[in-house]
Amino acid sequence: MFKIGFGGGCHWCTEGVFLSLKGVSNVEQGWISSNGENNAFSEGVIIHFNPEIISLEDLIEIHLHTHSCTSNHSMRTKYRSAVYSFSEGDLAEVERIIRSFQGYFDERIITQSIHLVEFKENKEEYLNYLYSRPEAQFCKSYIHPKLRLLIDRFSNKVNPEKLEKIEGLKS
Repeated sequence: MFKIGFGGGCHWCTEGVFLSLKGVSNVEQGWISSNGENNAFSEGVIIHFNPEIISLEDLIEIHLHTHSCTSNHSMRTKYRSAVYSFSEGDLAEVERIIRSFQGYFDERIITQSIHLVEFKENKEEYLNYLYSRPEAQFCKSYIHPKLRLLIDRFSNKVNPEKLEKIEGLKS
């Protein structure tokens, strides 16, 4: 298994998106910090995945399409748009992959490729947020639309067994 971190929006949303994919074995949800100007903790997840089933490129593409990767809004400190790497080699590869998707967006992608320095897991009661409470209003309002985008745009990457647990979202 390989791992990579993602941040950009609510960690409950990001966790739900990545837990719904084939090849993802675990999602750690909480707060991530980097170094320098990115040393404050920001909501994020660490994805454990099998690259023989889903590639890093696929994961980054899905991430870019399931959060506001071109919006430098006022909540960017709490919701840093980033792909967090564990090595120098990963940083360069992630930067290359992000640049390769720029043509899909009208505005400049602001998602950064940065080091993951520290991770703090969320409280147990908030982990697996989507799949422990799929009918909650927050999930219906914010996570379900992201899952619908997954089904519509990345159906071959979606784990249908996961989505069977959510009424109205079967792929």
